[in-house]
This record gives sequence, structure tokens and C-alpha cells, in this order.
Amino acid sequence: MTKRLITRRATARLLTTTAVAAALGATGAAPAMAANKVVKIGLDCSLTGADSQGAIKVKDATMMAFDAANQANAVPGYTFELMVLDDGTATAGQYDPAQAATNARKMVSDPLVVGALGPEMSGAGKAMTPILSQGDLATITMSSTNPDITNPKFAAQFRPKGKPIYFRTVTTDAYQGPNMANFFAEKLHVKSVYVLDDSGAFGVGVADAFQAQAEKKGIKVLGRDRLDPKAADYTTILTKIKSLNPDAIYFGGVSQAGVKLAKQAYDIMPKVIKGGPDGMTSSELLTGAGFPAVEGWYTTIAAPHLVDDTKAQQFVASFKGQFGIAPDDYSITAYDAALVMIDAVKRVAATGKPVTREAVQAALMTTKVPSIQGTISFDANGDLADRTVSVFHIEKDASKPLDDVSAQYKYLEVAPQS
Repeated sequence: MTKRLITRRATARLLTTTAVAAALGATGAAPAMAANKVVKIGLDCSLTGADSQGAIKVKDATMMAFDAANQANAVPGYTFELMVLDDGTATAGQYDPAQAATNARKMVSDPLVVGALGPEMSGAGKAMTPILSQGDLATITMSSTNPDITNPKFAAQFRPKGKPIYFRTVTTDAYQGPNMANFFAEKLHVKSVYVLDDSGAFGVGVADAFQAQAEKKGIKVLGRDRLDPKAADYTTILTKIKSLNPDAIYFGGVSQAGVKLAKQAYDIMPKVIKGGPDGMTSSELLTGAGFPAVEGWYTTIAAPHLVDDTKAQQFVASFKGQFGIAPDDYSITAYDAALVMIDAVKRVAATGKPVTREAVQAALMTTKVPSIQGTISFDANGDLADRTVSVFHIEKDASKPLDDVSAQYKYLEVAPQS
């Protein structure tokens, strides 16, 4: 490693430490780590399989925040330690709900774990939440958007002990799906659509929400099919769809099925409007399907677009300096989730009472944390107060890395809200 690289990384760490200290009001010299109490925070993400590139960015952003908090002595007397767990498996080829449940049990069984971050995927979230609830362990997801998990109608299933334990730094598919339907109707003037999903909890949920709103907006839904994410060939379904001559197709799902769909849909229906949710806003899609297959897709994220915002410049520079790659918007929502957890622990510690799971959950309920995406606060169920959904259009920029989400996904606008 050259001296120049060491200096660049040291500068990046200093920038991040300063940002965390400013956000959390931390002051003072770096702590004497050996004398501090250890507070463990679990992190569940999908590091194996189709969504691993995005998961690595989530992990890096999270670790960056906690490293900076420790260096800045953000919580005097305490040192943060991350328990990083992978819910992806080679067998599933992506996130695996069974592995996610195992990870939740590992977190709950460790008495030093007082809070958690993740998961990324809603299918993993549905598997984890009953276990986390029974263990009184609150988590903050940076990208899981299925609304059922925090809907009080399903409290008996997902929070059997009653208290909200699933918090988000993104909005839910109750907004992501319908707002994209609004965009299709109002901005793209789509008159007919065929809806697909990948059979996962996220994909089915967001496709259901899109379809319901599309019908309300007067878009004719010509049909609905479910793709097997492990299948290699979707041409039979796509040929059927082509015969119906839709204006557009909408796919609810993530990249394991999405990569194959993008390739084959380009071959069969290159000129049909194509759209999807945040599961299709990823470097995995760019590298797996490639250009020209991905060009022209409309996608969303369940958050404001931030990486190009001046408020994010320090974060982006620090992230690139430490990891040598560009962050995406969910890197920022992961970083902000870490800031929220650090703040909750800080407020509990400041009372002089023990930092327990129950105390951290109660602190999260009253969160008001300044962050890159604005002041973060939650409603009574743990959902983010902000409901922004951002729309992108994939447009090839050959002057930038072809796997760079911030370069190849052109931000268009905030999706019209219902």
C-alpha cells in the first residue's frame, strides 16, 4: 500500500468521523477502547448470491458509520461492535428466509446484541421479525419495503410481543408500487400493462400494489404471471405477453429473476416500456444483463435520490476513498440507519441506565436524527415518516463504469403520489 493511498483513506475516515460527530453531537477525544463496555449491533444482509454487490455497499456504509462513531467517542464509555451475518445462500442463489431466521436467532441469543440493522430483503424480514420480536430486539432496515411487516393488521404474525421492532429508513411498497403506477399513467401515458413478479415476498407485494393502483388509474392490466427465479428461460411467458401487445410490462422482484428477464425481454420485446422497483435498481442488473438489454428500463427506489445531492458530497467522497467504489442511494439509507442506531444508544447511555434492548427500542420510537436524507423519524409502527419514491431511467453513459448505478441510472423525478 502506498503512502498516498494511506493518506487518502485516513482523510476519508476523518471526514466520516467529523460527519458522525456533527450528526450526533459527539465531542471529546477518542475513547480508551479497552475501558469501554461493548455494545453489539447485528447486521443482516445478502452477501451471497444475486444481490451481493449491493449488500457489500450496505455493509461498508454501516461499518463506516460505526468505525467513525468509535473514533469520535460518540457514546462515551461504550464501543460499538458489529455482528455481520449473511442471509444469502448458494442454494437459494440470493437471500434465503431460512438463513435469515437462523441469523435472527443468533442475534437474539447473544446478550450483548442490543439492536440490529437490516435485512435488505422483505422475504428475509418476514422470517426474522417474529424471532426478533420474541427477543425484544429492534432492527432498522435500509431497503426492505414490504408493508405487511409493519402493518398493525399483521401484528400477531410479525410482532407477537406487541411492540414495534421493525424500523425503516426507506418508505414501503404501499407507496413504491402505486407511485410507479401513477408515473406510468401520468408521465408515460401507458394504457395497457402486463404485470410480473418473482414469487418472493417483496416482488409479489410490490407487484400487487402496482397493479391495484394501475387499475385505479385506468390502465388495462392484460394479465399477471409469476416467474421462478431459478428458471433459466422466460421466453414462453414473454412470447405470450408480446402477442397481447401491451404498452408496458412491470416486474416486481429482484435481480436473480430480473437479470434474465431484462435480457430475454429485450430480445423479444425491445421497444415495450419496461419498469420495476428498487430490486431492479442495482449494479447486479447492470453487470448481469448488460447493455443494450437494460437500457430504457424505468425503476424506482423507496427513498429520495441522494448521491448527487450536495448534502451527500462528504459521504460520497469518504466512501469512495475507503472502498474505491461509488456508493448508491441505499448505501446512504444504510449509513443513516446506523446513525439512528448510534443515536438511540447514545440517548439511553446518557440517562445513566443500562443500555438494554428494551431501552434501545423505546429510544428508536422517539427518533429525530438529522441525516443526509433529512431528519429521520418514525410513525407508531416504525415506518419512516417521509414517503418519497424516486424514479430513474437507465441510460448508458460510456464515459463512466457500466456497473455504476449513480452513472447509468438517470434520475428523473419524485414519483407522483396518490
